[in-house]
Amino acid sequence: MTILSPWRAAAFRRALRAWFRAHGRALPWRETRDPYRILVSEAMLQQTQVSRVIGYYARFLYRFPTLQTLAEAHPSRVRESWEGLGYYARARNLHALAREVGTLPADPEALRELPGIGRYTAGAVASFAYEKRVSLVDTNVARVLRRVFAPRADFMTAQGQRRIWAIAESILPRTGKLTWTHNQALMELGALVCTARVARCDVCPVKAFCATGARYESSSRPREDSPSRQRPRRGTSSRQRSQLRESGGGST
Repeated sequence: MTILSPWRAAAFRRALRAWFRAHGRALPWRETRDPYRILVSEAMLQQTQVSRVIGYYARFLYRFPTLQTLAEAHPSRVRESWEGLGYYARARNLHALAREVGTLPADPEALRELPGIGRYTAGAVASFAYEKRVSLVDTNVARVLRRVFAPRADFMTAQGQRRIWAIAESILPRTGKLTWTHNQALMELGALVCTARVARCDVCPVKAFCATGARYESSSRPREDSPSRQRPRRGTSSRQRSQLRESGGGST
């Protein structure tokens, strides 16, 4: 298990939050603390790009502005509002949940008992709606935490998942309000900078604390060959080679 020093965790958090406050996108679900609206956004964002979700999110909430209106809707209307977004089981699960519960609890463990809500979604609703101090790990967050703190962890295995979740828990800020920013920032960093396709270490705000970033810095730093290892040019005479060895260098 990775043990993080308090200094490293605190410095990482500060750099991450400062970057997010300066560069975080203005997204509609970040402007609300309504647990229902947060839940809708999380359902839509599963395996779907933000740019596609924004329009659907607004239209869906216009039709079904509350959990109760969604519960009372006919399944065909719910599916129609989801048409084109794909992964229709998300809409069915959301509708089934609305019909079963009247309100969404603040406690993440209670949220996990609801149909269709897993550990990540429970953490997202608790953190983003109720500003609870709770960790959450989705694909983006897992990638960031693995690259920064545990490059050898494999999130596809149960052991790797436990390790990443433990890291996420260990670096949480002290308050729920700061945790809201912290969790949003982790997700944003994974979406914009530390992406699946490429780790943009050159512009990463936490590369100073990152195991992967440290390797990037080492590989990108210009290398100066030691004079003793400089090879003479092809065709150099034995006398010239001897002079090079004695002087410790080559011709200028």
